Amino acid sequence: MPRIPRMLIAGEPTVYHVMSRTALDGYVLGDVEKGHLLAIIKHLSRVYFVDVLGFCIMGNHFHLLIRMLPGDLFDNNQILSHYKVYYGPDEKAELTEERVEFFRRKWSSLSEYVREIKQKFSRFYNKRHGRKGFFWGDRFKSVIVEDGDTLINCLAYIDLNPVRAGLCKRPEDYRWGSLGYHIQAKNKDDFLSLDFGLLDHDSLDNDGRLARYINYVYEKAGIASSKKPPNRGVCVSRRFISRTRYFTDSAVIGTKDFISACYQRFRDYFTCRREKRPIPISGLYGIYSLKRLSE
Repeated sequence: MPRIPRMLIAGEPTVYHVMSRTALDGYVLGDVEKGHLLAIIKHLSRVYFVDVLGFCIMGNHFHLLIRMLPGDLFDNNQILSHYKVYYGPDEKAELTEERVEFFRRKWSSLSEYVREIKQKFSRFYNKRHGRKGFFWGDRFKSVIVEDGDTLINCLAYIDLNPVRAGLCKRPEDYRWGSLGYHIQAKNKDDFLSLDFGLLDHDSLDNDGRLARYINYVYEKAGIASSKKPPNRGVCVSRRFISRTRYFTDSAVIGTKDFISACYQRFRDYFTCRREKRPIPISGLYGIYSLKRLSE
């Protein structure tokens, strides 16, 4: 049975939650592997037309929350600048108009971006461990995420991965997640966007945005504050301390109107004759899913 084409929105900035899991048994990503995977993501995120909103690299999979930007937002000089980041500043090749358009399409493609990340890491891992063959499992998952409240909920869910796995008490203590990168690495090289989906982000400076986001995550996870241990008396949202398939398998997640608009855009992708309706997600007020999922 042919698989459903990946749902991608062309021509406008779009947020995606991307996940990919290894094909190997056990937790094969140690600190060295996680560090190299992060370095690849950072490098390619300076090449591709992408804003990285968040990430989490676990022992056998990774998450990315990214905003892909259309290529027509970038002029030819910007394409050349990205080209030199990709190939090195000493690259002397002349870029023809045809090549410029090729890179404009390539570097605005979600599929190309994730493919390169995974291929580069597979070569590194196999060489380091003296092996051959596939490293990653099935094709990567992607969920279209609406900006605003849905984005910040999805980002919090991603940052709480190591807390759910019992690897740390506070998400910023995990160095391979975006909150850890903000706090421990001080967002080195301005790798991560400071958007966070906050509706009032324009009225806050960078420190204010980060503080607002951390408070939001702690509220969702039932953590009292960054300077105190978790408060067991706080009402904890089941959506954030347990695995929630709606953040990873819903195809599209957002408000009712956003889900309906995306369904109309992609309705030919589905074989079911009955029109799909937005599915309210219990515990996430005002947020809906394109798919009904068992939990």
